[in-house]
Amino acid sequence: MFCPKCRSEYRKGFTECADCQVELIPELAPLPAEPKSVDYVQYQELLSTYNLADIAFIESILDSEKIIYFMQNEEFNTLTFSPQPVRVMVNTDQFDQAKKLLKDFQPQYSRLSSD
Repeated sequence: MFCPKCRSEYRKGFTECADCQVELIPELAPLPAEPKSVDYVQYQELLSTYNLADIAFIESILDSEKIIYFMQNEEFNTLTFSPQPVRVMVNTDQFDQAKKLLKDFQPQYSRLSSD
């Protein structure tokens, strides 16, 4: 017998978990698979922009679709105007998906990558 909440195992005769006060079950469901760890990611530039609002919007879209990305030069643009645009770098394996998500996006003062 097992507790479905804390996964503790009990001997025959027990019907309730002493810690969780929930009814025991005969078998536990398997644990969900561990997420695959990403050790190394090859990045490709998706677009670049100077507009902080564009950056926030793009981050929310990429986060919602679990696309691996980073914003190159983002920290410099938040301090003062930088001659370097923020470059949106996405996982090369997810580049096409990210580009499709942002195909209708009309950024301000930016350029969409031609790749």
